[in-house]
Formats: sequence, C-alpha cells, structure tokens
Amino acid sequence: MLDTKILSFVHLFLLGFVMMIIFGAMAQLVPVVLEVGHFGVELFYAIWPLLGIGTIMMAFGFFSYPMLLPFGGVVVLIAMMIFVMEIFLTIKKVKKFNLVISSILISNIFLFLGIIFGLVMSLGYAGMISIDINALLKGHVFLVIAGYIIITVMGLSLVLLPMFGLSHGFSKKPLEISMTIISLSVLSVMISSLSGIVFLEYAGYMLAALGLFVYFYFINTIYKTRARKEIDVYAKSLIFAYFSLITSLILGLSYLVVGYEPLLLTSAWMMFFGFFAFVITGHMYKIVPFLVWFERFSPLVGKQKVPMLADMLPAKSSSAQFLFCALGVLVVAAALLFQNGVLLKAGASFLLIGALAFLRSVFYMINYKQNTI
Repeated sequence: MLDTKILSFVHLFLLGFVMMIIFGAMAQLVPVVLEVGHFGVELFYAIWPLLGIGTIMMAFGFFSYPMLLPFGGVVVLIAMMIFVMEIFLTIKKVKKFNLVISSILISNIFLFLGIIFGLVMSLGYAGMISIDINALLKGHVFLVIAGYIIITVMGLSLVLLPMFGLSHGFSKKPLEISMTIISLSVLSVMISSLSGIVFLEYAGYMLAALGLFVYFYFINTIYKTRARKEIDVYAKSLIFAYFSLITSLILGLSYLVVGYEPLLLTSAWMMFFGFFAFVITGHMYKIVPFLVWFERFSPLVGKQKVPMLADMLPAKSSSAQFLFCALGVLVVAAALLFQNGVLLKAGASFLLIGALAFLRSVFYMINYKQNTI
C-alpha cells in the first residue's frame, strides 16, 4: 500500500502548486493562444478557492482523516469541472484549429477523465465502495500527469519558448508527432487500468518515453534556433528542467528493465520536482513581471520613466532559489536512489531554503514599485 503521507505530499504539490499555476496561466494565456475571449473569465474567481479548499481537504484526508477524501475529491472535481467546461465553451468560439488549440482540447479531455478516476478512487479509499484502487491508480496518474500536465506543457511550449527565446524557422512536426504518441500512451494505460491487459500498460509506458524523447528533440531544436543567447535564471531553469526530464525517462526505463523500485521513485521525483517545478518557476520569472508591468506601468508610458522588465526581477533571491532548489532536487534524488535518510533530510533543507527564496521573489515582483531597492 502506498504511504499515505507521500500521497498527501504529492497531491498538495500537484494540485496546490502545479495545477493552481497552470489554471492561473491558462486564464491569462487562453485568449492570446485561441485569439478569442474567455466564455466566462469570472469563473476563475470561483475555481481557485474551490481547488484550494479541496486540495487541503484531500491532503488531510490522506494524512490522517480518510473520510475527508471523498468530500475533498468532490470539491476538487467541481473546481476542475468548472475549468474544463469554461475552456470547452471558449474553444467552441474558435473558428480555426491549430496545434496549440488541439493540445488544449486534448489535455482537458484527459483531465476530465483523470478527475473521474480520482473521485472513484477516493470513494474506494474511504471505504464507501469496493474497487481495485491500485488498478485505477495507473490510469488516474497517466491521465492527469501525462494526459493533462505534459500535453499542456507541450502546447504552451510552442507559444512561450519561441517568444521568450526569439526562436524562428523550426519545424512543428516533431511536436505534433510527440503529442500524438503521448495521447496514444495515455489511452493505452487508461484502457489497461480498466481491463487489466498488462501488455497495454507496458506499451503505454514505452510510448510515453518515446513521445517525451521526441519532445526533447523539439525543445533542443528551439534552443538551437533562438536569437536570444543570454543565460538568465529563466534559461537556467529550463535547462535544468529538461535535463531532469531526460534523467527521469532514463531512470523510468531502467526500472522497467531491472525492477528496482527506488529507480521508479527517483524517476517520479525528477519528473515532478525537476521538470514540472523548474518549468513553472522559470516561466514565472518572465510572466509575473510582465503582468505587473502591464497592469501598473503601461498606462504611464510616455508620461514618466517606467521600469524595464529586467529591473523587476530580484537577482539575488532568484539566483538563490535556482541554486538551492536545483541542489535540493539532486540531493533528494540521490537519497531516493541509494535509500539514504541523511541525504533526504539535507536535500529537503536545501529545497526549503529555495522555496522561501522563490516566495520572496514572487512577492518582490508582485509588489514592485518604482525606485524599489
């Protein structure tokens, strides 16, 4: 049986941080990507408190109060259903589909299915219904992680990476192939989870690895064609993120060959905290200053001196965040791989310092004022 404290931690991270950031980013980016207005942008004001409350209830449910799980699961389901329906109704207004719009549509379909799986599992965990939780777990994880988060990251990569890196002249075909392979892998694991066909499960794992290697090739192409060569905290974060992605894939494939469970745990760690976390934090150093600048300083252009976006980035705390978080991720990975408790505590300490530095950076950027020291 999975450690309930680990399940609590994982859900707190994925729902409370990763999904919350993605939902907030989609509120801003969907009109830009789809070139149509939101169906009901006001709905996002209901999504974040519901998701926050549901996440906390689920975290406590896994930690020590199992009866909270189905209630937290229902609240999370409501939040995500509002999000999915709003996105679907917004996409309905689109006249012409492209690869990015298709990725948003596919990922939200997988999200809907993943949350249904999760709700059924929470009912089973609380003892309200009798199901094979371990069987459904594989489908739930793949639908949410690969089907929603990874495909969303892939779609947004086509928008954000060329924009921030000033990349031109690259082919989108590898990304299209990668998304197709990942979608097939998710369907394969989902069907295996429901039917018990082991072949489909392992076929899904191999397809997922293949799709992510093709995606890495696409990212490398964007990196090579970029015009902006500066290696700032954004670039460093993405380099570390994609290094973590490849490391996670190698460790995951190694687990399938030798069956050594710490390889699987380390693979998941590098995917969640090396890839997802650094992709998100890196982009926040670009997106948050722009949103604050646009809201606070764009009306003053031509009337008085306004700051540059680079001025709004806290150099010391952002560098500290990258350094301590990267070190923490690597040390914890080594601790998981070699089952060393001392290294685990050391890595967690580095991550705590990095998280505090990141929190300080976010507050600095949000509260930035002219002549702030």
